[in-house]
Amino acid sequence: MDVPFQDADALEAYCLPFIERKQRPETAADLMAARYVAYTKAKVDYLFETHDPKTRGQADRKAIESWAENANWQGLEIRKTERGGAADNDGTVEFVARYELDGVPHEHHELATFRRIDGVWHFVDGEMVTKQPVRRETPKISRNERCSCGSGKKYKKCCGSVSVRR
Repeated sequence: MDVPFQDADALEAYCLPFIERKQRPETAADLMAARYVAYTKAKVDYLFETHDPKTRGQADRKAIESWAENANWQGLEIRKTERGGAADNDGTVEFVARYELDGVPHEHHELATFRRIDGVWHFVDGEMVTKQPVRRETPKISRNERCSCGSGKKYKKCCGSVSVRR
């Protein structure tokens, strides 16, 4: 699945054969999409079956069930995949799952790791993706240095004086 489905019904139709165990996901992105649909349908057994057996015991079944049942799922956006193709044995999928909980909109942005075990894809673990702080590319000008605009004045008497002071 290279392009995320924009239509929830099409995504569900694509993923239900996986959840109903009629087909196996061929890629990590397919499994990611199927797991999202499993959340929307509160198919917790599928979520646990597709969780890596080594880390499955760390998952809180009641919390997952509660989240799946109480969230109003809004959509899935798969942003990026690395490896995880039909010929790979591992891969990552960066995704955003949108939902509402108690009327409050949320975005679950995660980088998920997948591994193929005996030909079957499993979710291993996920890491939340957070916004990185903005970093200054140039050194900060001190108030008493010459202004970078070329006026020859001190910064505090030139461009630095236009900043709002409280």
